[in-house]
Amino acid sequence: MTAALEKYCGSVFWNSSFLQREDPDLPVCVERTVLVWLPLGFLWICSPFHFRSFCQKSGKTPASALYYCKQVVAGLLLLTAVAELAVTLGEDFGPSSDEDAQKNPAVLYTNPVLFAVSWIVVMLCQESMRHRLMCVDSGSLFMFWLLQVVCAVFQFQTLLREALIQEISDVPRFCLFYISYGLQIIALVLSAIADVSPEAKKVAETNPEAKATFLSRITFNWFNSMVWKGFKRPLVQEDMWDLNKNDSTHFICQTFEDVMAKELKKARNSLQKKKNKKRKTVDAEGQNGLAKGVSQDVLVMETETEKESKKKKKKTQKDSDSDYPQSWLVTTIVKTFKGVLLESAFFKLIQDLLSFASPQLLKLMIAFTQDKDSYAWTGYLYAVLLVLVAFLQSVVLQQYFQRCFILGMKVRTAIMAAVYKKALVVSNDSRKESTAGEIVNLMSADAQRFNDVTNFIHLLWSCPLQIALSIAFLWIELGPSVLSGLLVMVLMVPINGWLATKSRQFQMQNMKFKDSRMKIVNDLLNGIKILKYYAWETSFEAQVQEIREKELKVMRKFAYLSSVSTFIFSCAPALVSLATFAVFVSVSPDNILDAEKAFTSISLFNILRFPLAMLPQLISIMVQTSVSKKRLEKFLSGDDLDTTTVTHDSSISAAVTMTNGTYTWERDTEPVLRQVSLDIKPGRLVAVVGAVGSGKTSLISALLGELHSIKGNININGSVAYVPQQAWIQNATLKDNILFGSSVDEERYQSVVKACALGPDLDLLPGRDQTEIGEKGINLSGGQKQRVSLARAVYSSADVYLLDDPLSAVDSHVGKHLFEKVIGPNGLLRDKTRILVTHGISFLPYVDEIVVLVHGVVSEIGSYESLRASKGAFSEFLETYGKDESNKDNDKKAAQTPEYEEIETLPEGLETQADGSPEDVVSSTLKRENSLRHSQRHSKRNGSVKVRKNSSIRAQKDPEDKKGQRLIEKETMETGRVKFSVYLQYLRAMGWWYVGFSFVFYFIQNVAVIGQNLWLSDWTDDSIEYFNKTYPNHIRDTRIGVFGALGLAQGFLVFFGTILLADGSISASRTLHTNLLSNILKVPMMFFDTTPSGRIVNRFAKDIFTVDEMIPMSFRSWILCLLGVLGTLFVICLATPIFTAVVVPMAVVYYFVQRFYVATSRQLRRLDSVSRSPIYSHFGETVSGLSVIRAYGHQERFLKHNEHTIDQNLKSVYPWVVSNRWLAMRLESLGNLVVFFAALFAVISRDSLNSGLVGLSISYALNVTQTLNWLVRMTSELETNIVAVERVSEYAEIQNEAPWVTSVHPPDDWPTAGNIRFEDYKVRYRPELELVLHGVTCDIQSTEKIGIVGRTGAGKSSLTNCLFRIVEAADGRILIDNIDIATLGLHDLRSRLTIIPQDPVLFSGTLRMNLDPFQTFSDAEIWNVLELAHLKEYVRGLPTGLEHEVSEGGENLSLGQRQLLCLARALLRKSRILILDEATAAVDLETDDLIQSTIRREFSHCTVLTIAHRLNTILDSSRVMVLDSGKIVEFDSPNELLSKPGHFSSMAEDAGIRREEDQSQSSAF
Repeated sequence: MTAALEKYCGSVFWNSSFLQREDPDLPVCVERTVLVWLPLGFLWICSPFHFRSFCQKSGKTPASALYYCKQVVAGLLLLTAVAELAVTLGEDFGPSSDEDAQKNPAVLYTNPVLFAVSWIVVMLCQESMRHRLMCVDSGSLFMFWLLQVVCAVFQFQTLLREALIQEISDVPRFCLFYISYGLQIIALVLSAIADVSPEAKKVAETNPEAKATFLSRITFNWFNSMVWKGFKRPLVQEDMWDLNKNDSTHFICQTFEDVMAKELKKARNSLQKKKNKKRKTVDAEGQNGLAKGVSQDVLVMETETEKESKKKKKKTQKDSDSDYPQSWLVTTIVKTFKGVLLESAFFKLIQDLLSFASPQLLKLMIAFTQDKDSYAWTGYLYAVLLVLVAFLQSVVLQQYFQRCFILGMKVRTAIMAAVYKKALVVSNDSRKESTAGEIVNLMSADAQRFNDVTNFIHLLWSCPLQIALSIAFLWIELGPSVLSGLLVMVLMVPINGWLATKSRQFQMQNMKFKDSRMKIVNDLLNGIKILKYYAWETSFEAQVQEIREKELKVMRKFAYLSSVSTFIFSCAPALVSLATFAVFVSVSPDNILDAEKAFTSISLFNILRFPLAMLPQLISIMVQTSVSKKRLEKFLSGDDLDTTTVTHDSSISAAVTMTNGTYTWERDTEPVLRQVSLDIKPGRLVAVVGAVGSGKTSLISALLGELHSIKGNININGSVAYVPQQAWIQNATLKDNILFGSSVDEERYQSVVKACALGPDLDLLPGRDQTEIGEKGINLSGGQKQRVSLARAVYSSADVYLLDDPLSAVDSHVGKHLFEKVIGPNGLLRDKTRILVTHGISFLPYVDEIVVLVHGVVSEIGSYESLRASKGAFSEFLETYGKDESNKDNDKKAAQTPEYEEIETLPEGLETQADGSPEDVVSSTLKRENSLRHSQRHSKRNGSVKVRKNSSIRAQKDPEDKKGQRLIEKETMETGRVKFSVYLQYLRAMGWWYVGFSFVFYFIQNVAVIGQNLWLSDWTDDSIEYFNKTYPNHIRDTRIGVFGALGLAQGFLVFFGTILLADGSISASRTLHTNLLSNILKVPMMFFDTTPSGRIVNRFAKDIFTVDEMIPMSFRSWILCLLGVLGTLFVICLATPIFTAVVVPMAVVYYFVQRFYVATSRQLRRLDSVSRSPIYSHFGETVSGLSVIRAYGHQERFLKHNEHTIDQNLKSVYPWVVSNRWLAMRLESLGNLVVFFAALFAVISRDSLNSGLVGLSISYALNVTQTLNWLVRMTSELETNIVAVERVSEYAEIQNEAPWVTSVHPPDDWPTAGNIRFEDYKVRYRPELELVLHGVTCDIQSTEKIGIVGRTGAGKSSLTNCLFRIVEAADGRILIDNIDIATLGLHDLRSRLTIIPQDPVLFSGTLRMNLDPFQTFSDAEIWNVLELAHLKEYVRGLPTGLEHEVSEGGENLSLGQRQLLCLARALLRKSRILILDEATAAVDLETDDLIQSTIRREFSHCTVLTIAHRLNTILDSSRVMVLDSGKIVEFDSPNELLSKPGHFSSMAEDAGIRREEDQSQSSAF
């Protein structure tokens, strides 16, 4: 081979003497062959990939000036090659050539030809780039030019040397080489510049990545502008760049869906085959079974049957588990993203192989320092190689991570989009199997889990590969003694496994306590008003604290356990190296540990640590993901809704036909509709009536195609609009809710708004129809929601309207209005086909046709008159409902009165409970509802407009306040750096003692690590000292002993440090939580009315979780990383003091990179979480409104909207992924510089250094990149997490209400008489608001029964709030038995008054706890009041009696029972003053009677104030107080007030109460 090459070159190919000198060189033959073929070979391998684009049909981008420059340079190079060939030919065959002279060697012919062909290839490659749209440069061409320039350097210096020593022998070739070299450098520079086409320019405006060059892409330089922007000011969503087309949801979703369809089909087929096979085997078994086991013993048979039943149970479970296509999701993902997967695998492989080059170079480096005779240039070469390998490794690793994270992001996106799409078409059977919450979970948790697992997927093959390679290299170094170190590592794995399972148990326990604590906190916040009324805060605080203590106990156990695992983890490297080295030197006296062996082994062990630590984690992640995989497969392979059940055949004349329809909700259930046939002509109004549960809603659902069809068919002519029974409102503006994706037609819109009685509502909303409606329509009342839902249908101007009882949720007079103006014969929809489900009998005479349903069967169809006459099911229906109506007759008359209307709104108002009870005037929701009532009423009769103005102004103010508050809160929290005082606050909460000592322990541990390594480097010097001598045993034993002792010391120090930190962090958790809880309970009621409870709950849940678990971890890691970095720098400076000169500039650069990154990353993280919640809320919304979306046929629009929401989220996720790579690239370059300088200075000062120190300093430097990276990560994480402390302390410092107990104590039996006196009492809810009570003055005598009435917003509830000092006086005072209540402590005051509130609030806990949380009463007393409250029988019937668990919010008791329990609470307190916020609105008449009679009997000796909602209940009061606009306008006995004209008499008239009825009324009560 060598001979052939020498003949080809005409000179020597290789001679080692070239390198064995001070100034080394390469033989000319090598320069002309190997160094020429290498770059050209690379070019030729890459060129086919370029030429592919010639085959593509896409257009060509116009040629740019840069393109022409590149082609000209390549053309000139082609000319130089041709010229070189011409020179050779001229020399050999030209006129001046000598026939006999030796011809030029073959190489001078082949090289110019090779170059000429290559330059043509280059020109073609550059042309091919114009055929690739959006292509700005070529990485492979850049790499080729770089290689070409580097390889030609050797020839460059050879020719230069010759020219300097002697005269130039071959002038033409000399000149041609330098000309072509210059051109190649120009080509290299040109190839690094972006050639941006106009299309790419356009895209690059919103996405700079589009014009990023190859160099910019591998260093992530294109991201600089985002980082700079993020550093200057906090980033916002508008700063986010557009996504690349391939990363957009639409594109990912499309490709994923296509693959999924194929894979699912395959999986379904194989499932079918399996089922068929099973069927056959079951049949066969059935025949054989008879012959089996007849002669078996009876006993055996019995046990067998037991086993069989168990097996059967398992089997049925297994069957249901495997009843759907399985194992297709992973293959779908792999096939969809195979490109990215292969790329990242390739990068990972290269990175793994490169990581083993560093230890080998380290070994050579140490050998170089030991051998003082070797030439200096070898040292420099090793140093350069070290930094080159490190740089390559960084680039490759970052590209690998980038691919992996983008892949994770795409997988998550694909799964989320697929789940959403599936949810839109899923059938009722499949939908029943998972609740809305579970489906949202599939989207959030399970998709996220797949995201996490794809980030590490390649470790499955990479970890075993790294382990195998490490062991192989270690074996080469140390021989079989490696096995002892490996044994130690393997033994660690089960210990770690055991620790992991143990800690998982603790975590489960912890979650249990967390849940029960959060349950009480939730309860406490929902019922905070009751707690304040009853002064029960301390009892609940104690309950929460008790659970919290248990939680902290488990946390402490968990922390101790994790410190054990930290101990093991920090001991591991020391123990492993100890075992290996000890065995190595003990096996034979010839084995002497030198620096090469020791430090190469240590860096190999360091590589080995990572895969061994990762494998167990990987396995547990895989197990978790397999659970997610099953859930996703089950959901995504469920059946779709059958779209063929409803046809739209326009040839049929009828608008709606149903023939012999039998329908069920799910496959194997009873039919809900049987043999139903309908034929509805166009333009008719058809009412569907029937008792509850007769199948009216099912009929509507069947017409929408939502039911499973057993037989029969349905045809609907034209489009459908649907109004569900429960209005479905989107989180969008009111106008968007009505338009629902249709285009705006202002005239039609206004007429719809008017017809649906939404005009007055708009006046009250702060932004009219641009007001944003909260989730689930939270800021609208039930009636308003229903009207918006109806308006949506009317605006859609469909052909057929399906109206599922839309009039039940609105007041009767509004219902009447809607029927007249919209649904009825003269309404907006008079020409449309309408099917109206209704209970309102009053509308039936006006409809064209009535369908009567009984138990899912149509019993009669006909007009109102004909059905009445037939005396069938319809007349029965009329009778039952007629009775109810006559019962409500009184109420009907009362329909005009505000009192009645308020009752109407109560059940709707219950939804606002999160923010405050409905009657609380402050609760903006109801205030809005109330003022709406006013405006409606006043627009009917031109009464005083003043009230309306006030209330609506107040109503408008409130939402703005609320909005304002929310914005302020976000701003103060969410931007900029965290103040240093917050860190101090956390450290103070931990206790300085803990912090100080744990830091000292960690510091000493770091000293021990350095000491151990210095000892090792000293140990390795023995190999020089005892060269060719026997190694004394006592020295050997000392070396091993000290080395081991230092290793164990590290472990113990870390253990103690960690335990101290754990104790400290638990005391911090305790302090912070206690402060938060005790303060929240002392905060005025005002705060709860203006703060959504979700926000407070968040402090107790997420923020406390962060304080408990995240902060201690990131704090510990941060300390360890910081000390690690400092230790490394110290060791390098110790070895080569000159290194200190480099440390300072590098620290400055590091600081800036870190500040830049943290600012940007923190904000991107926030944007990610902010933009993530709309995905889930939009999804939750979609799931709850599925039938509406399907009915209108808007699936496509919602899919698009979902894609848009996910894209918005990806816009902040993608930059976040890139920002991490940007940082890593910069920090690793810094780390690589550390390596380079450590090596360089070691070479420079090798005469004064021993080899052990060199090995130590470089192996330390090789580790520093990782630690630097971690330090920035930890700093940023600590900063992000410490915000939780800020948030918690913000709520722990809110101003409190008055003190609970003061120095003024009332007598024990106060109030003895129960006299109440108001003296010019004024009150306002907040300093900036108007007065609610304007100077109320009155005297209430002992045992008087006072009724308080007034229109909504008149100040009735404010009066009770003032008695309990829920709101403090602005002026004036209240005296109870001559004591000014403002001088008392709140608990003293509140515990002596009793209230039966409007809505019965119960807490989760036992019945007994609900009645007597402080356990001050005996069982006998409690049973006694239960008897008085008519609950004794019920409670006695419960299996646990008084210990019966009440569920959250008292859901497991009926409303009546809850109300009676509140009565029992009042009876138990026995105070002299009772306030009744009359709650009978929510109770049936029977309970109402019970409550009234008990109150009359038991509280006859008390002063009773009743806030009346129905006048009937207060007609027997001693006096009635009439309030209007916060003033008392009338105050006298009911008879007196009825006799003279005034507010009260006009109210009574409205309610249908006449004077002469008074006596009979009173006697009835």
